[in-house]
Amino acid sequence: MSIDSTVLTTPTGPLSILAGPDGEVLAAGFTPDPAALLPLIHPTLRAPLRQRADLGPATVAVRSYLDGDLTAIDSVPVRQHTGGAFMAHAWQVLRDVPAGTPVTYTGYAALAGRPPAVRAAAAACARNAAALFVPCHRVLRTDGTLGGYRWGLDVKKWLLGHERRLTAS
Repeated sequence: MSIDSTVLTTPTGPLSILAGPDGEVLAAGFTPDPAALLPLIHPTLRAPLRQRADLGPATVAVRSYLDGDLTAIDSVPVRQHTGGAFMAHAWQVLRDVPAGTPVTYTGYAALAGRPPAVRAAAAACARNAAALFVPCHRVLRTDGTLGGYRWGLDVKKWLLGHERRLTAS
C-alpha cells in the first residue's frame, strides 16, 4: 500500500494533500513538502508516499473551492484515526460549519453536543490533520480573534477572507 500525494498551488501558498487508496484525504496542509504531513497521520494509516499530479476528487474540490464554490470540499471523504468518539464527532461537526460563518470554540463545543468541553473542542482543532477539508480555520477564540492555526495566521486570515468575500455577495 502507498499514500498518494500532491502539492497544489493556492493564493496562500502550496497545499499538500495525502490520500488513501480509496481517494479519502488522510492529511492536508499548507506546506510544500507532503512528507511533512506524515507525522500527522496515525501510525496505522502511514505508508510510503507516491507523488501524483492529480488526486481526482480532492484536487477538483480544492480548485473549485479556490474558484468560489466553497462547498466543493464538503463532500470529499476524509479519514482520520481518533483517540475517541468525541474527536471523530467533533471533526464531522466541523465539516458542517458553513463557510463564511465562523464559530467560537465555545460555539463549536456546543455544536459538538458538549458545551462545557471547550478545551476538547480546541484539541480537536489542534489534532486535525486534514486542513481545509475539515475546516478548523473556521473556529475563532471566544473573543472573536483568530487564535492559532497550524499553518500560520496569514493562511487562516486568507481562508476566512476568501469565504467572507464569497458569502457576503
